[in-house]
Formats: sequence, structure tokens, C-alpha cells
Amino acid sequence: MARSNMKKRIIKLQFNAPLILLFTFAALAALIANHFTGGWSNRQFFSTYGFQPANFWWYVRLFGHVLGHSSWSHYMGNMVLLLVVGPPLEEKYGSWTLLWCILFTAVVSGLVHCIWDPNSALLGASGIVFMLIMLSSLAGMRDGAIPITLILVAVIYLGGELVSAFTADNVSQLTHIIGGLCGTFLGFFLARRRG
Repeated sequence: MARSNMKKRIIKLQFNAPLILLFTFAALAALIANHFTGGWSNRQFFSTYGFQPANFWWYVRLFGHVLGHSSWSHYMGNMVLLLVVGPPLEEKYGSWTLLWCILFTAVVSGLVHCIWDPNSALLGASGIVFMLIMLSSLAGMRDGAIPITLILVAVIYLGGELVSAFTADNVSQLTHIIGGLCGTFLGFFLARRRG
């Protein structure tokens, strides 16, 4: 009798949201590599800076900057939100569609940053997180109607970032805004494609 109760209590782990989990572990690997290389790996692979289309590594950084983080707290702040918002979206749209959304947002935010502020480096997944937040606000859109949640999220998150962009000296506000705009565009695009 005791043995049958033991079998019932075995906890199974589910590898849900493989893309989001892979992204989380890849960003962790990038953070660890940055620590052990004294910042070299972030400069070489996981941050984007300058507009250098003739340089092969610039293209690597254009995608890779979303995996780089400057510290454990920077990583944690982004990954907690990514792990909360990402899995339901991956379930709804599928891993491949969500991967294309991440790559699109990485390139757009990287290009805007390189053109707008070529003298500073950009790294971190906050643009991706903001894209996912806006995309999730549009996930329940029906019949072309704009969800009130989208309006509230846009006012609260993106409005706050616009205010911060003018009152703080921080490059990340632009990335948050670009990520949110990408999420809005992708949300409408995916809704039309499905509808």
C-alpha cells in the first residue's frame, strides 16, 4: 500500500515553452561567459554598437545583443518577465513564429540603436520582453477590435518609457519603446494572418 502511494507522488517535469527556456539558458550562458572573459564576450558577441555593415561580427551582435546582460540583476529582471509572459505566447503562436518575432525585434532594436546612438553599446532582453508584453495584450484580439488591455499596457508601460526617455539618461528606454512597437506591429500582423 505504501509503495503505490509513493508512485502517485512522483513529480514530473514538463519541458514547456522550449524556445523561451532555450532563450533563458542561452542568456545565462552568455552572462557566465561574460563573467569569465572579463567582458570580452559581451563586447564581441552580446552587445551591439556602431553602424558597421562591412564587419561580419556586427551582424552577429545585431542578433546576439538580446542575450547579453551586464549583471545578474539585469539578467533576472528580464528573465522573470520573459518566463511569465513568453510561455503562453509560445503555446498560442508556436515556437517558430515566436522565434521570428524575437529575431525581428532583435534586428529592429539593434539597427535603431546603432543608427540613433552609435557611440554606446546596447545589450539585454528588455526589448524582447516589451515586445512580448505588447504581443500578449493583442493575443486575444477578435474581429479587428482593439483590446482595452492593449491600450492600458501601452499607456502604462510605453507611456512610462516615453516619459523616462526625456527625464533619464538611459539608452534602454529607446529599446523598450522599439520592442513595444514591434510587439504591437507583430500582434496586429499575426491577428490578420490568423483571421
